[in-house]
Amino acid sequence: MSIERPGDFPYTRGIHPTMYQGRRWTMRQYAGFGDAADTNRRFKYLLEKGQTGLSCAFDLPTQMGYDSDHPMAAGEVGKVGVAIASVADMATLLDGLPLGEVSTSMTINATAGTLLAFYAAVAQERGVPTSALRGTIQNDVLKEYMARGTYIYPPRPSMRLITDLFAWCGEHTPQWNTISISGYHIREAGSSAAQEIAFTLADGIAYVDAAIAAGLHVDAFAPRLSFFFNAHNDFLEEIGKFRAARRMWARIMRDRFGARDPKSLMLRFHTQTAGSTLTAQQVDNNVVRVTLQALAAVMGGTQSLHTNSKDEALALPTEASARLALRTQQVIAYESGVASHPDPFGGSHVVEGITDRLEAEALALIAEIDGLGGMVAAIERGFPQREIQDSAWKAQRAVDKREQIVVGVNEYVDAEPPGGELLRVDAALERAQVARLKAFRAARNEGEVRGALARLQDAAAGSANTMPCVLAAVSAHATLGEVADTLRGVFGVYQESVVV
Repeated sequence: MSIERPGDFPYTRGIHPTMYQGRRWTMRQYAGFGDAADTNRRFKYLLEKGQTGLSCAFDLPTQMGYDSDHPMAAGEVGKVGVAIASVADMATLLDGLPLGEVSTSMTINATAGTLLAFYAAVAQERGVPTSALRGTIQNDVLKEYMARGTYIYPPRPSMRLITDLFAWCGEHTPQWNTISISGYHIREAGSSAAQEIAFTLADGIAYVDAAIAAGLHVDAFAPRLSFFFNAHNDFLEEIGKFRAARRMWARIMRDRFGARDPKSLMLRFHTQTAGSTLTAQQVDNNVVRVTLQALAAVMGGTQSLHTNSKDEALALPTEASARLALRTQQVIAYESGVASHPDPFGGSHVVEGITDRLEAEALALIAEIDGLGGMVAAIERGFPQREIQDSAWKAQRAVDKREQIVVGVNEYVDAEPPGGELLRVDAALERAQVARLKAFRAARNEGEVRGALARLQDAAAGSANTMPCVLAAVSAHATLGEVADTLRGVFGVYQESVVV
């Protein structure tokens, strides 16, 4: 069997010749809950325990473009992530953190431009040039329509906002990854490994097409594209999945888009262990699941990694469980010895066969999507949604019929109810967050805010890049909800159709 070396095109075996021999993957634990001060404390705790990058979760109102005092936000403030409604909230979130040194990932999509503008405005206030900022904004709206649901605007204006952000970052934040094209949520919704590859890369193709149509040169933006994958339970299949995706993307970028910069061809990705595999029953078993999943991600060549905490099937993670999840990565990195060998399964007949099989299955799905007119058109027709629904149903049916064993759920079941310490978000937090937001609005210059929002409305209604206007609006102290409402007024709101 003849295979290329790690670091050689098409990068099946990894994007660097030495992989982790020279530098370990970034340990980037996902964190965010309560208000900005709560999450700031958790960030500092994780950095103190050895985390090497930040990753921020936002609450549902922030993701959906509602301020914390909006009626739609009631009961959801700070519950599944941190509440960020203003540049003041962002300043608190980043208090004491070295913005020019630490890399920050933000899991935000429909309101990605606003959150990046908050981040840039705080950096400017602190004298940190935007050119020094390093991080990733998820900014992947297409997977929201098929798998996750935190969309606001229809697909086509959403694509315009994404390419606006690409262009702005290329000029102002050249070290920032402008998108994290996410298969993670596609897999969490129930897709197979092959579907995760296919739909993720098809989303990537749609973003590249849109950026080129907007006048951007492929090698000007493609090196800052990044990806986000799930690490599921089938250890060897997951290793093959990462290898297949990397090989496919290199060939897509070279052969389909004519990219010539080697960095444009390299699929760089973050991995998170599979939240959907965590069980509320026998939560300690989740430590074993997460360890196997994390090891598969490392064997598959991930660039950064989040390991889920054992109690996340029940609640947000406590400090103790978050620390254990981080320690899991550290044991793999420094005690297991696997980081000393780039692509240690390269040449294995089993893993090479899995890699080839997944590539063939994913390419067939991408061909179907191309035949429908691309991913945006496929989503509008419900194709990926149906495929994911069918896959999820088959997987659940296998568990129900005990064809697939889930330890502690349908086999080896204990009678004891789940217990232990859980993290709870105090209801008083929402009242305090709302009071801060009202005080923030009361102290600003309303004329400046209204003028900035009017200029944003004009830019959105025309063809100008919206990002400078978003940055100007939040710097004038417009809130997240006000920016989103301005864009709603121009673009409308997406209404999901029933997929059967």
